[in-house]
Amino acid sequence: MRLKLVRQNTNFDFFNRARLWLGISLVMMVVAFGSFIIQGLNFGIDFQGGTSIRTESAQEVDVAAYRAALEPLELGDVSITEVFDVNFDEDQNVAMVRIQAQEGDERIATETIQAIQAALQTVDPDMTFPSVESVGPKVSGELINTAIIAVAFAVLAILGYIWLRFEWQFAVGAVLALTHDVILTIGIFSELQIKFDLAIIAALLTIVGYSINDTVIVFDRVRENLRKYKKKDLKEVLNLSINETLSRTIMTSVTTLLALISLFVLGGDVIRGFVFAMIWGVLIGTYSSIFVASALLLVLGVKRDWSKKDPAAGTRYGHIDT
Repeated sequence: MRLKLVRQNTNFDFFNRARLWLGISLVMMVVAFGSFIIQGLNFGIDFQGGTSIRTESAQEVDVAAYRAALEPLELGDVSITEVFDVNFDEDQNVAMVRIQAQEGDERIATETIQAIQAALQTVDPDMTFPSVESVGPKVSGELINTAIIAVAFAVLAILGYIWLRFEWQFAVGAVLALTHDVILTIGIFSELQIKFDLAIIAALLTIVGYSINDTVIVFDRVRENLRKYKKKDLKEVLNLSINETLSRTIMTSVTTLLALISLFVLGGDVIRGFVFAMIWGVLIGTYSSIFVASALLLVLGVKRDWSKKDPAAGTRYGHIDT
């Protein structure tokens, strides 16, 4: 017996309240943007600046013990990650300890670094520190600019791809839906003040890819059905296309969420922010593929000019019933 999350031949009317869905999305984007302006983001070391200390020990890396040893120093944001390399010896256990820049200082004072090293050596007296590197505000500012450019170029590249593959209305609808996803993801990080670092930028780019994949599948079916049902209203074609791809969309989202939730619960603090962004991105990306991208396509309309023989071809369809 096959597991079915969505029954076959569904006939949901996704556009009965299309204006309502677009209105909800618009309100959420305004709230997210307002939170970003008022609260800002809780930048991590990557964007805020700080110091990285590389440790080497014969004992296995115990992140919890390292963190407990540094807690009394009250250093603020501390990130501890174990470093793996196939070239390491069996007794070579390496970790990277990153501490945020202290208030009023571009880099951590020598005395503070010595205190950190002494604290870590309470875990392993033979621990060594091969390197100590500082990231100043200037480098952090460059990372922020580079991250913004990376996300912007990804969205623009997708705009060009969809425009070439479909009509311009599809491209505009898809990119506006992607912008919606990015803004809401940044907004939730601002509202909850979750640490925002380079890993979250990677998550944003992954979310963009996931969301556009969902949207392209729906749009591909829309294009097929527009050619197949030339007399049907665009609203009917969109509803039919979303219902036909609904089972695939739900199954993909649920299986992805199962893996992500497992990582969120069992993966530890190091990847929790990244995984949270991915979980939120899958949920909001699925929602935007169905309710935002397609609703925008309905607003923009599509010019049907594939058949010169059909007198109805070339007619622009698209309106939303209130």
